[in-house]
Amino acid sequence: MAEEKKPFDELTFREALAELDEIVKVLESNTLELEESMDAYERGVGLLNLLTHRLDEADQKIEVLMGRFEMVVDDELTDTTLS
Repeated sequence: MAEEKKPFDELTFREALAELDEIVKVLESNTLELEESMDAYERGVGLLNLLTHRLDEADQKIEVLMGRFEMVVDDELTDTTLS
């Protein structure tokens, strides 16, 4: 875990997810010293916050896009005549 890590704002979603997965594996292996574990855990929490934020942003964008396609049904606006 000694190598220099990219800043969060330079990571793609996929890179952040892969790094978080690696941190989890290393922490579960119980091979790090306490200080290294704490550093890895802190980085992992930051990555988790980043990923959650990006997912929330994507969800909001999808909601906006889907809203453009939803039709509001109003009897006064609906043509009920047969033509």
